[in-house]
Amino acid sequence: MSGFGIAIRATRIAFAAAFCFAAPLAAAQEPSAKPPEPAMDDQSMAGMDMSQPKSGDDAAMAMSMTGAFGTYAMSRESSGASWQPESTPTTGLSFMAGDWMLMAHGAVDAVYDSQGGPRGNDKIFSSSMGMLMAQKSVGDLGTLGLRAMLSLDPLMGANGYPLLFATGETANGRDPLVDRQHPHDLFMELSGSYSLAFSDIGSIFIYAGLPGEPALGPSAFMHRFSGMDDPEAPITHHWMDSTHVTFGVVTAGVVYDRWKLEGSVFRGREPDQHRYDIEGPNLDSASARITFNPTPDWSMQASWGYLKSPEQLTPNVNENRITASATYNHPFGDNNWATTLAWGRKMNSPGNTLDGFMLESAVVFHDTHTIFGRVERVDEDELFEGASPLQGRVFAVDKISLGYIRDFHVADHAKLGLGGLVSRYGFPSALDRAYGDPTSFMIFLRLKVG
Repeated sequence: MSGFGIAIRATRIAFAAAFCFAAPLAAAQEPSAKPPEPAMDDQSMAGMDMSQPKSGDDAAMAMSMTGAFGTYAMSRESSGASWQPESTPTTGLSFMAGDWMLMAHGAVDAVYDSQGGPRGNDKIFSSSMGMLMAQKSVGDLGTLGLRAMLSLDPLMGANGYPLLFATGETANGRDPLVDRQHPHDLFMELSGSYSLAFSDIGSIFIYAGLPGEPALGPSAFMHRFSGMDDPEAPITHHWMDSTHVTFGVVTAGVVYDRWKLEGSVFRGREPDQHRYDIEGPNLDSASARITFNPTPDWSMQASWGYLKSPEQLTPNVNENRITASATYNHPFGDNNWATTLAWGRKMNSPGNTLDGFMLESAVVFHDTHTIFGRVERVDEDELFEGASPLQGRVFAVDKISLGYIRDFHVADHAKLGLGGLVSRYGFPSALDRAYGDPTSFMIFLRLKVG
């Protein structure tokens, strides 16, 4: 059986098990299956500021809004259909427009990037993300959700920005990007979802996007509270959450209380070098993910995916990917501390089996001072090509980064931050001639709205 056939069978088995599990539990509930109503009226929702960590009455209000995929608190939801700890601060400006609850937020970074060593480079660039979400009730048990996320990253150029030991995708359709991070597409997500409650704590849902994000890996790095303030992408990005911009995805899932089981069919190919268009869907790949939030402060997931021909320049290589992650969020007073530990494994066919590990953390004091850091270890086999004697060899690379941001509140729903970070690396001596002893740093100015 082909890898895709196995993926489809595994997804079907997962859903059969999920519904066999959910049915008797649903039958044991109270006769009424109507989900709890939000503890607020339209007037209390209008213009509600959700840009800061909540405490006291504000926390209860924020957590009373139900999510798009189930009757749990909206604060549990992150990128695509992924979950985060329910205690995570909810960002964005929320307001009502008729029957619709709308939420909007965005950020723009102006960055000076200096990557050290012989293979490093300097660049001034801007990265950005803007998101609009709309949600409404449909009857007594249904919820309809719409989401759009856009980025002006294509303006930085097709070859992205310098980032030592980052690999993946292409800038011109001929050469791979190595020691650079690709820009995101103009359209990062255009998706819709529908969920139907079958009990006070259970629901089934369907999510579709062009583009969208399949059920694979942890929340995308720019949506994780532990990583969203870091302006550089993880070098483990293509081991864990690179599918967060996927041109064609359909996900179905079941939620019961603190558990979520879901499966996706999606387009396995990474976005091409044309960053302004919407590529055609081709649902040739599949994934499955199970998520467990044991307490409001924890979220854990494990997932598996089969990606058909993910890289444009190696079309005959398919990939099986396994990921596992745990995120812990700790609100204390007016402060918040979030940490994510994640592992990803790429099993290329034909090719190597490669592991990536990441630990990242961010603590925010009084919505003004942010300290963040990230430690990574990744097995790389794409650092050299052509006639190089190192071409195709696997190297274990370590990276540690530490940064700080000072925010200034310039308006009710906007803040301007000045920050910086520095990175150091560890790698085998075989890479000394190519990379030297590099130190990298970024200095950036960030505007957050919402």
